[in-house]
Amino acid sequence: QGQLVESGGGSVQPEGSLRLSCAASGVSSTYMGWFRQAPGKSREGVAAIHTSTGSSFYADSAKGRFTISRDNTKNTLYLQMKVLKPEDTAMYYCAAGYRGWGSDVLRESSYTSWGQGTQVTVSS
Repeated sequence: QGQLVESGGGSVQPEGSLRLSCAASGVSSTYMGWFRQAPGKSREGVAAIHTSTGSSFYADSAKGRFTISRDNTKNTLYLQMKVLKPEDTAMYYCAAGYRGWGSDVLRESSYTSWGQGTQVTVSS
């Protein structure tokens, strides 16, 4: 039960920026995260955040370029992406329903609820 709806994707040039949003309703989760999946590849964790404290975690590929945040008054999760690279091209998904431990916040199987995804394409 509950809904996660992503938005903000699009096509940008390398080194460009995008901000993704995830509107959440009816979802209870200690952590929420952003994952991505490129064609023919598995889904991988990009960033995660503790919804109460704001503590954040990032994959090595995202550190220094991406920032995860949340606005609890709007029940919205964000992913600010800067200095985008062609290898960032993927469908990006919002995840909730965390059921793991703190060390598993970037593991796909730790989440039980998913949005429909928003496409990000980085090319020249």
